Amino acid sequence: MSRTLPPGWYPDPDAPLLERWWNGTAWTDHRRAPEAPGPPRAAGRAAGRARAVALTACGTALVAAIVSGAFALARGDGDDVVADTAPTVASPTPTTASPAPSRLVDELDGISLPLPDGWAPSKYVTRDNVVMTTDGGRVSTRTLPADSGRAPAALAQQDIPQAAGTSYGRIRSHRVVRSERVAVAGGAGYLVRWRVKTAQGPGAYVQSLALAPDRGGPADTVVVRFAFDAGPDGPPLTDMDRITGGIRPVER
Repeated sequence: MSRTLPPGWYPDPDAPLLERWWNGTAWTDHRRAPEAPGPPRAAGRAAGRARAVALTACGTALVAAIVSGAFALARGDGDDVVADTAPTVASPTPTTASPAPSRLVDELDGISLPLPDGWAPSKYVTRDNVVMTTDGGRVSTRTLPADSGRAPAALAQQDIPQAAGTSYGRIRSHRVVRSERVAVAGGAGYLVRWRVKTAQGPGAYVQSLALAPDRGGPADTVVVRFAFDAGPDGPPLTDMDRITGGIRPVER
């Protein structure tokens, strides 16, 4: 998986409702609201109409030439009529669509995450962020130095307020749903899950999962962030559990 993008505006990995400037190496602090696409220019429409007229004229001339050729073949030199045979049109070879990937590989952090039904890798992937999305749901990874000196429990508890704020803006209140140690990706980890009340809508579930480095797992401390809309428009919480339990180390 390529982890390099040219400089430009891309969806902010920490705030999906904004765009953030990627300088080709790292994220900058410059953010903006996504720009709405402008209406097509009149010149473009005129050019499109001109092309349509030209194609129609060419198609008419081609049909006339085919009909004239058919009559010429049917006349022949004598009294017998030579029947014209229709050209054989080769049927297009059916193409088989590539199967959807079943896992999202984070080569930088040395882990892979399962992709439940309905989930897909994000179009934009950078060196600092790997993301999967579905309707009303988002999962992303963040890398911290292995020598940060903080235990996974402290990292998860410190990260979840920022994860909730960047995903949903102002949080009115929260309730801790889960806070526990987990064994994941070949090492020790810790997860904190909140049920948050947002300014609008039914709220959301947010989870921060910190994975400690281990010989069989990631080389650095990795925080996996989960943001699921609550209610019927969000993915089921079973997907959060399935992704959490299915994280695996990448064989090197």
